This record gives sequence, structure tokens and C-alpha cells, in this order.
Amino acid sequence: MIEEVFNKYGVGFISMKENFDTTSPFGKAMIGILSVFAQLERETILERTRIGIKKRAESGLWKGGGKIPFPYRYDKEQGILIPIPEQVEILNKMISMYLSGKSFNNIGEVVNMDERLVEKRILSITNTGVIPYKGEIYEGRHEAVVSKELYNEILRVNKLRSREKYDKHYLLTGKVICGYCGARFRYQKWGKRLILYCNSQQASKKRYIKDPNCKNKRWDSFEIEHIVLEQLFSMSLDENLFRETFNITTVNVIAELNERKEKIDKQIENLINFISNGVAVDETRKKIKELEDERENIKSKIKNSEQRESANKVAFETVKSISSTWNYMTFEEQRSIIEHLIDHIEVNDNKVNIFYKIY
Repeated sequence: MIEEVFNKYGVGFISMKENFDTTSPFGKAMIGILSVFAQLERETILERTRIGIKKRAESGLWKGGGKIPFPYRYDKEQGILIPIPEQVEILNKMISMYLSGKSFNNIGEVVNMDERLVEKRILSITNTGVIPYKGEIYEGRHEAVVSKELYNEILRVNKLRSREKYDKHYLLTGKVICGYCGARFRYQKWGKRLILYCNSQQASKKRYIKDPNCKNKRWDSFEIEHIVLEQLFSMSLDENLFRETFNITTVNVIAELNERKEKIDKQIENLINFISNGVAVDETRKKIKELEDERENIKSKIKNSEQRESANKVAFETVKSISSTWNYMTFEEQRSIIEHLIDHIEVNDNKVNIFYKIY
């Protein structure tokens, strides 16, 4: 409040009980020292909290915080997770269905649970009697509701299904969006064809429906994929087209910002000399504060520009060789490029607009 409000409007802060007076140099120094120690105290408390959580996990106790994992409840006195029989029964049912070939979505419809929750609960390693924390696994004191052998089988099946999913070569999964209602498009086998159509037209997945009356066109998947690849290949052969598409300016913005920053540094240095000579002290300090604020803003812009420039270099190197190497890539490599370059693809009947990740 002192830095962002009072100082901004030339208001001093004076305490009647403590020795705080920001209208004097000594008072300002005291506030600065106290703020440093307050920050140190906050960081110390945070570090002690992290250490405490880790110690609990190492000793097999539930680490606390967040939601209690299904199918357990938390016993505060013992500090451990206790299985809830009814929920354990539901979990066993979900696992049995999953291993028999049912999808997370199918299981969710049976147990009245979101498919993401179903996936999270079936794949939770906490079910095996361990405590995960910050990438480490500790032996827990709570009862396991899934044996390690069964859990390994779940992971094996999940890995196999993930590979099968990618083998279907659904290149633009999650990227195509309906320009009418905003729902995502989904891949669907249609006889011998593979089509892409709006999720609002899929009555069985109600949570994905944005407009049940959406009449957007259904596309053969290769049509949209061809449009996307054609534009990527064109950019790989024309750097100017790449720069135009990714809105990359030819002006050296970073150099201009650095030049302005140097001028501000010089101005501040001159104004400090005025203060030391007793020239218009209050007005000069106000001007120095304005220049310092502008300098911090420029520093932030320089950092952002450097990050954008680095990201754009990576993007251009990726695009540059794409036309000659695309057909030799694995599907995972192709999908990775799409994920890195494209934010989303908007489809309106016969019109396809590609929106790239502009940094």
C-alpha cells in the first residue's frame, strides 16, 4: 500500500506508536528493512511447511492438503487414510470393467462419474498403499485396496490402449473447433470413411454439447488435414509467408527497447546529480520514480520479446524442414509438431481458419 498507493500520490505514512515515518529518509529505510524480514519470514514458513509435508509422506502418513483420494477417508487422529468399503466396491467394479475392455467414458456412464475422474481414480497409485509426493513414492501406513500386481496390469493395459489410440492417426485430435457453437470436433469412423464432426451433434456425450441444434458440416478427415498440411508446407518454402503468418516483425524491437533503457539510465543519473546539488529535490524525486517505473516496464518488454524471439526461432526451424521430412516422421513426431505450432482450427461449413501459437 505504501509503495503502490501512498507514494504514488505523495502521501506519507506516520505511525503514532512505532517509529515509522515515510516522510523521512530514516523512516523509509526502516520500512524497507522490515519488508525484507517479513519476506524472509514468509519464505521460511513456506519452506518449513514443505519440509513438514515431505516428512509426513516419508513416515507413511497422508501428506494433507487437497482432496482426499478416492476410495478413502482421512483419520486425523492416526494421520492415515482409511478405506471406505462402499467406495472400494465401486473402484473394484470400475477396474473390472476397464480390464474387460470398457472405456473410461463407458465406465463413467455406468457409475455416474465424469470420465476424467474415472481415469484418475483407476490409475491412482495411492490405491496400492503408497504416498506419492513431488515425484517420489513412499511406503504408506494406509491399507492398500489394489494389489501391486493388479496395478501393474492396469498400467500395462492403459499403455497398450494409449498406443492403439495414437495408431489410429487422428492427427488433429483436440485442435478442431466448431465456428458456430464453439464445441470441439471429433473423429468418427463412418463405414470406410473417417470423418470429423461437431461434438454438439453427438447426443451420447452431453457434457461436450454447446448447441444441440448445431448444423455445421461434417468433413472427411483428410480434407481438413490436407488444408493444414498444405499451409505448413507453404510456410516451409517461404520465410516471408512464415513471418507474416506468425506476425513476426522485421524491426529489431529489442534493440530499440535497449536504446530507450540506456537513455532512461542516463536521465536518472543526471537527476540524481541534481538532488545531490539540492536542485528541486521533491520534483526531481518524482521524476526519477516515473523514469524507474518506465525502465521496469521496458525490462519486462525486453524479456518478453526475447522469449518470443526464441520461440519463433524454434517454430521456424521446425517448419523449415517439414515439407521434406513429413512423410518420414512417425505419427508421434507429426502430432508433436501440430501440438507445438497450432493453437486451434476453426471450421465453418466450407471455411477452415488455422490459428497458430503466436508467442
